[in-house]
Amino acid sequence: MAKSSVNVGAQCAQIVEDVRKGVFSPVYLLMGDEPYYPELVCDAILAHCIPEEEKDFNETVCYGSEVTAAQVVTAARRFPMMAERQLVVVKEAQMMKGIEDLALYCAEPLDSTVLVILMHKASADKRKAFYKSVQKIGTVVDSPALRDYEIPGWIQSYYASRGLQIEPQAAELLGESAGTELSTLVVETDKLTKNLPEGATRVTVADIERNVGVSRQFSIFELTRELSYKHGAKALGIAAHLGDSAKFAMPMAVSALFTHFSRILRYGALLDRDRHPSPEDKARALAGVNPYFYREYDAAVRNYPVRKAMAAVSLLCEYDYLGKGGDGAAASPGELLTELTAKLLNL
Repeated sequence: MAKSSVNVGAQCAQIVEDVRKGVFSPVYLLMGDEPYYPELVCDAILAHCIPEEEKDFNETVCYGSEVTAAQVVTAARRFPMMAERQLVVVKEAQMMKGIEDLALYCAEPLDSTVLVILMHKASADKRKAFYKSVQKIGTVVDSPALRDYEIPGWIQSYYASRGLQIEPQAAELLGESAGTELSTLVVETDKLTKNLPEGATRVTVADIERNVGVSRQFSIFELTRELSYKHGAKALGIAAHLGDSAKFAMPMAVSALFTHFSRILRYGALLDRDRHPSPEDKARALAGVNPYFYREYDAAVRNYPVRKAMAAVSLLCEYDYLGKGGDGAAASPGELLTELTAKLLNL
């Protein structure tokens, strides 16, 4: 994953399994730009740490905007009432003043307390004592946001964990529709699985179109494909349809196109050096691309050799600026996308 060599999904799966078995760390620091995994772990601890009949006396849940670090330490240093342990959870902890004051407690936590510090789309300073003390004696989950190109792979992995196989095109389409928020993807998956036929184990593009309310025919995913093959009429038709959508956002469209043409550029540069690259080199050049789509990129580098791919990347930088209001652009976002598509086709 981005920013970390740790497989956060696997780490959290192991933490949840331990929690369900009654194995807890004295302190959890749950943080990062992507809130799905920190909240998943926090919910598991809340569900399994304290029996329901003991929660009134031995479970404290508070919010960072409402407590000080000193109050959290006082709560954590209490002993459980007629129980093995107590649980103290601080949600929205990034809003708590003086969070570094937790460092002394976290260096020597009470054995009978489980302290959970949950930060929402924020992280503790890794250079300071609080983070270092938790890292040494407790458990840290650092959940970075996924990049756009990582989402289809995450979707396929998540579906596999649910006993489902999702077609690569379906994963691309779902990712484009739901965005990069993992919690949104999980919600859409839950909705979809309820509508699948009983016993179904494979999710197709048709399933996504039917249950998520998005059409492959008019998607950024399909636009990049038609641009790869330089199918002008189809690409311009998709661009016009996308631009008319109430949900259309030019920066998101440019971001997806930039990722696509950056891959074409890297792959083209590789082929210029070696006409028969190894599978490993090809996978590196097309990082984040399912091998199912390699044939498309073979066509794309013929239509956009390195010089043209560089021109495409330059165009995308220009239209990213225009799409964000640069130079007082008078054209609508939809008009900008159509104009950009035409220029890409004419390279």
